[in-house]
Amino acid sequence: MPEKVYDRPTIVKNPVGLMNKVGRRGDLSSRAEVDAVPVDRLCAEFGSPLFVFSERRLRARVREARAALRRGYPETRLCWSYKTNYLDAICAIFAQEGSLSEVVSGMEYDKARRLGVEGSQIVFNGPAKTYDELARAVAEGAILHADHTEELRVIERIGAEQGVVPRVGIRVGVDVGIHPRWDRFGFALENGDAMDAVRRIVRGGRLRLGGLHAHIGTFVLDASAYGRLATELLGFADAIAAEHGVSPTHLDVGGGFASNNTLREQYHAGALTPPITEYAEEIIAAFARHTGPTLPLLVETGRALVDDSGTLLATVVASKRLADGRRALVIDAGVNVLFTSWWYRLGLSPASSVDGFVQDTTVYGPLCMNIDCVRESIALPDLRAGDHLVIHPVGAYTFTQSMQFIKLRPACVLIAETGEPELIRRAETLEDLVGPEVLPERLRAPAAARSSRSGESS
Repeated sequence: MPEKVYDRPTIVKNPVGLMNKVGRRGDLSSRAEVDAVPVDRLCAEFGSPLFVFSERRLRARVREARAALRRGYPETRLCWSYKTNYLDAICAIFAQEGSLSEVVSGMEYDKARRLGVEGSQIVFNGPAKTYDELARAVAEGAILHADHTEELRVIERIGAEQGVVPRVGIRVGVDVGIHPRWDRFGFALENGDAMDAVRRIVRGGRLRLGGLHAHIGTFVLDASAYGRLATELLGFADAIAAEHGVSPTHLDVGGGFASNNTLREQYHAGALTPPITEYAEEIIAAFARHTGPTLPLLVETGRALVDDSGTLLATVVASKRLADGRRALVIDAGVNVLFTSWWYRLGLSPASSVDGFVQDTTVYGPLCMNIDCVRESIALPDLRAGDHLVIHPVGAYTFTQSMQFIKLRPACVLIAETGEPELIRRAETLEDLVGPEVLPERLRAPAAARSSRSGESS
């Protein structure tokens, strides 16, 4: 009689979900639709994974922010931060809503001009503008903010060559109590560098003073920091007027407002981050206290406006058990298209109804790398191959930071205000990856010969 083999059982805790006082599982819900369009339909028509953006939600967020700022300070203009999401359709919606285009590179500047944005409607920031980029910006009347003295020198030279006196503002480094402080950008206010830059512009005779710009950080959860920033910039503008008899053309408080996403280190849900109205109130209060001349206000918030409008649809490839008994899912979207999953606890919801037990689950992407982990731990029901997952919010930085690594980038769809899905970026093909490559002839010939011999032998 053969010896029986003992197989150790796998014992897995099956929680029924967090209970609330009425007995419902408030932590688990399914999302079968995006803007009333079925997830199954979107994946069948456009493929999986798939980025989906809501035009209705995006326009509503822009209008909410604009109204909140202009109620207290009518001289306010929103600026759309291209790096947050530079899909043409997204940028075009912001342009239609009256936002200036804020760019930080020549590529983004070219993209704005290609979309029909006039140079005078572009705010050009960034620490590494080239001579050619600056020359074009000066010629086209862009709103320039210089980051360092070398950039001022280049703009002075460009002005002499073009026979003009360019208008240029400066980026100001301000300590408003946010840590880590973003002190690598611009001219520091505290040590006098910012005023020295203004003196060079005003007294040198080769430039005209533009605006004062500052950007204190990213995903800033302390709305009061923007009140302190506005106060510092207004005080600096008053000091400039007192010393030089001129005022800046505008004040730009940058962006960095937090979205409703959840940072990895947060204990509370991202929905508890300050609403856009709270940031607006802090800025407006600082301007209301100011007794000097009225200066136009620019606000460059991006993440807080677009993040909630973006969703990624993914499909389960496999369900498996890890060595320690934990359940794991493999899905067709990984950190190649969800780069932001390395600092967000992105929300994952099944597209089908939630029934039965839930388990602590690790969600992996399709890449052949151990770090391709979308969520290390999340309570999910028993999902099988072919089931869809809805990942949200992913509207900010997710697409712009996606990459062609192991897998090509998926299609992007916009759900129009009419409710119809529109393709705004097709899924990539191999040609999109290899198109810019140039294969030397000395390498091409042996490969072709090997291919030919392989065909003959078969």
